[in-house]
Amino acid sequence: MSLLERIDADYMSEYKAKNADAVSTLRLLKAALKNEAIEKMKPLDDAEAAAIVKREIKKLKDGLESFVAGKREDLAAKARQEIAVLEKYLPPEIGEADIRALVDKTVAGMGQVSQKDFGKIMSQVMKAAGAGADGAKVSAAVKAALAAKS
Repeated sequence: MSLLERIDADYMSEYKAKNADAVSTLRLLKAALKNEAIEKMKPLDDAEAAAIVKREIKKLKDGLESFVAGKREDLAAKARQEIAVLEKYLPPEIGEADIRALVDKTVAGMGQVSQKDFGKIMSQVMKAAGAGADGAKVSAAVKAALAAKS
């Protein structure tokens, strides 16, 4: 079952169970997926759909930080619940040791590197890691590898 099919099936089961919060979250996710498919003028594959899920979670986490800073615990709780619903659709996250190994392999393959190569290394590692890598963890690993090379 593809990711899009799984989202549709979960949407229908939550709808039938009258779980309004999950239905609302999944409805917004389905809209984002449909808009992206329309923009690309082709159906989305699982990797593209996972990237969109990740993007929506990032938006929610950014909002969550604002809600916590503004002491709006009611909105923060809703954002946490929406994040929990969406995280079910992400691929398993790659561990930090695997990220470091991937960064070291990429840096070694590039030969002589400096801080200027940060963007190139990041793009190659993120492409190799796929949707299972957290950008902040990859960034920290790349910075550490570049600092060790200097």
